[in-house]
Amino acid sequence: MSGDQTAQRCDHTQISVQNIFYSWTISNFRFFLEEIQENITSPTFSIGANDKWCLRVHPKGVDEESADYLSVYLVLLSCLKSPVWAKFQFFILSTEGETTHGESKPIVSRFEPGVELGFKKFILRNFLLSFVPWLLPDDKLTLLCKVSMVDDSLSTSDQNRKPRIQVPRCTLADELGELWENSHFTDCCLVVADQEFQAHKAILAARSPVFRAMFERDMEESRKNHFEIPDLEPQVFKAMMGFIYTGKTQDLDSMADVLLAAADKYGLERLKVMCEDALCRDLSVENAAHTLSLADIHRAGQLKTQTLDFITAHASEVSETSGWKTMVESCPHLVADAYHSLASAHRSFRQPPSNT
Repeated sequence: MSGDQTAQRCDHTQISVQNIFYSWTISNFRFFLEEIQENITSPTFSIGANDKWCLRVHPKGVDEESADYLSVYLVLLSCLKSPVWAKFQFFILSTEGETTHGESKPIVSRFEPGVELGFKKFILRNFLLSFVPWLLPDDKLTLLCKVSMVDDSLSTSDQNRKPRIQVPRCTLADELGELWENSHFTDCCLVVADQEFQAHKAILAARSPVFRAMFERDMEESRKNHFEIPDLEPQVFKAMMGFIYTGKTQDLDSMADVLLAAADKYGLERLKVMCEDALCRDLSVENAAHTLSLADIHRAGQLKTQTLDFITAHASEVSETSGWKTMVESCPHLVADAYHSLASAHRSFRQPPSNT
């Protein structure tokens, strides 16, 4: 009788991070900013032994949306191993040598040769030119870029290698979405603008506290499992239901304003934040006042903060729009909020930030 044999394997993965602070000073910067349309590229620098990077500045932004901004990017020029994973931050060095006006990527980003990542709205040109003695001493802009590059090395033993099982991706959202799309095993009917939609009470109650309360009420509708849904258009309702069943929604960008109202009404907090993000990305001088009103009505705190910041940065242009003039008459408390934001920004500009 043979004895039991036990195989043992120990693997080790070593993850290391290499950090570098790269400083780049551009002389005669006001001439570059006001007269030159093309981007300018820094000298190359390396983080590891076999990679080359550079910084790139676009004086007039990279598209129509960023035309009033200075855009800054980190560019991977070459590397032996691809892809490269790195986090990065940009700062401006003030006249006192302090870091100020920083932007950072909160997550590790994927770089391949030729890829450039950064901030297309790094700083408003007008703001930069308004603080020349502080931010452009001797007509020089000094950018500081901190890069943290992930370098991994894997040490393993080929002996006694265990087989790997490929776990399929979770398809729960697809399967629930199919229940909704094909009306399988439904137990309630929702009526929207005279159109009937078959749905599942358990799923709706699990996802929305408003639907849960609606189903718990001892009323005629609940007993018949037939519910009227007022104040929603069928297209908006279908988009909201798609989110309830799958966590995703189509056409978010085109109906973010009405979906924000629906999400607020039915207690769908994640959908509400998704709508806030879409509206924030679509902010413009023309729609800023309307977006601020939406954020206030639907208690969208993040959107309201971002919109106030946008209005502060474009105060003179926004104040000339018809939307702003309408808001002045209908929502004076929002005008007060905007003026408070503008005053706070003015105080912070007069007091340069401390060293970070």
